[in-house]
Amino acid sequence: MVKHVILWQLKDDVADKAAVKAGIKAGLEGLKGVVPGLLEVVVRTEGLASSNADVMLDTTLESEEALKGYAVHPAHVQVANEKVRPFTKTRLCLDYRI
Repeated sequence: MVKHVILWQLKDDVADKAAVKAGIKAGLEGLKGVVPGLLEVVVRTEGLASSNADVMLDTTLESEEALKGYAVHPAHVQVANEKVRPFTKTRLCLDYRI
């Protein structure tokens, strides 16, 4: 199995950060059962004041092949293009085997 963890910072000019975070959470968590090989999806949006990221995506996938498929799956691409990329300025990613 593979973990795919992303941290994002929202753009400074995002007016309603709570709404954007809720949209990211709903969009990404809605991919479970849609993207083959995607076993678990958790989006965290309420970090402590000590955090320097606004949103965390923590996913578990069946394999590296499933991760590659997730990256290009039309449902994932749509969420990324509509709910994530327009509102984020920084993205960090860590993928690893478990």
